[in-house]
Amino acid sequence: MRFLHTADWHIGKKLNGFDLLTDQRAIIDQILALAVTEQVDAVVVAGDLYDRAVPGVDAVNLFNEKIIAFNLENKLPLLTIAGNHDSCERLNFGTPWFSKTNFYLHTELAQAFQPVEIADTQFFLLPYFEPFSARLYFKDDSIKTLNDAMKKVVAEMEKKFDSAKRQILVAHFFAAGSSKSESETKIMVGGLDSVAVDLLSSFDYVALGHLHNHHALHHPSIQYSGAPLKYAISEENQTKGVYIVDTNDFSRTFYPLTPKHDVRTITASYEELLSPAFYQAFDCEDFLQIQLTDRGVIANLMNQLRAIYPRLLGISRLHQIQQESQLHKLQKRKDTPVEIVHDFFTEMTSETLTLSQEKWLTKGLQTAAKFDESK
Repeated sequence: MRFLHTADWHIGKKLNGFDLLTDQRAIIDQILALAVTEQVDAVVVAGDLYDRAVPGVDAVNLFNEKIIAFNLENKLPLLTIAGNHDSCERLNFGTPWFSKTNFYLHTELAQAFQPVEIADTQFFLLPYFEPFSARLYFKDDSIKTLNDAMKKVVAEMEKKFDSAKRQILVAHFFAAGSSKSESETKIMVGGLDSVAVDLLSSFDYVALGHLHNHHALHHPSIQYSGAPLKYAISEENQTKGVYIVDTNDFSRTFYPLTPKHDVRTITASYEELLSPAFYQAFDCEDFLQIQLTDRGVIANLMNQLRAIYPRLLGISRLHQIQQESQLHKLQKRKDTPVEIVHDFFTEMTSETLTLSQEKWLTKGLQTAAKFDESK
């Protein structure tokens, strides 16, 4: 069989205050069109369906609309789990009858041990959980970390393995060796959300969610799909998309997605940013972070630029001083006030003092020295 692997839809998320529902609707439609065109046998969504535990009404309506399109209108089996952003209590409403239409939504640890079987494959749908949930389920107080819990979880799943079928784990956690970007919630405390990849070796494929970069982990059988949209400026150079996996040989192919509005950084002067010749060369409707090359104060800057760039995320100064620890600064400083001023000026402007500025500096330091001596 062939299935599509996606995750981290984060429906209802905002980017620097900007509503993303229109962009999310467009990208989910792309995923659906790809699933239909490629005639996949199922669609896996590995957690974080919503961005908040209590999603807004518009977010819930969008999710309902797209689930109907996938599952009822196009008859695609859906294999989904709750992520750390989702509320298990709210998300599990209706699950007893969802499965009658091949919509499997697992939100509780106990559900993970009954595999969903499609064609030659057993899918074990493991929602996001904390170690205390495993302690309660297994009645084992020795479980302290997620790694401890996963040893028990995998062992319990292995009891249900059918040797005539393939086994796939769908999960939502941080696998050891991965890297994070700033739009993922930082929930790691003492390694609690880290799972060693060798614990997952009994599965033919592990379809993961939680990290937004599909290159977050390089492993022959464990794969993050990544988020379908860029949810932070730190993700601007990432290519977003989904995987289609063939269970015959577990080959996986990445399919890039095209966002309605891209996320990127541009570097320019104020004059350039106001020039039609400059801004007509790209899509001004994108989500933009601007690095301004000007050093002077510009009144009403944000409002003026938003008239041209309506999805302006923020403005930073290219030449602004980089923050350093006070200890590091002291270690770098020279002995004389002249050298300190030289270094400070260069840090602020990326330039050196002119001859006239040198004269002003010398005269000013001499005056200050005389004043100090007279006290």
